[in-house]
Amino acid sequence: MAYWIGLVVMSQNICAWLDWAERAARRHLKKAGFKFLYANFRGEQGEIDLIFRDKEILVFVEVKTRSSEAWRRPAAAVNRDKQRRIAATARDYLRLLERSDIPVRYDIVEVLLEEGRVNEIRHQPNAFAPARKSR
Repeated sequence: MAYWIGLVVMSQNICAWLDWAERAARRHLKKAGFKFLYANFRGEQGEIDLIFRDKEILVFVEVKTRSSEAWRRPAAAVNRDKQRRIAATARDYLRLLERSDIPVRYDIVEVLLEEGRVNEIRHQPNAFAPARKSR
């Protein structure tokens, strides 16, 4: 029983940690002049962490948080499969707006933690272009 309680507490801590990192990323992009639109948009195939507007471009942002880069950079976790899910969810968002003509961009924000605090935030604009569906 203690094991399950420990997992619940650990899960709650991880969720709080990720929420905190997303808020840090949001503040960072707002300071850079982006207009915040939406957080944690859920579509049929997944979730987009943050949605912003950068001038006339709609920006879909994936936030990746790590306490260490010992293995690889946080952005490396956004593989082709994850990119496809983000792009599909972005299309869901555009359908809700009833505007498929809006220019879009896919960014990644890496939030690096050290001793429980934000040590560095790295913004990668236009981090990927979603693969086109093959016919």
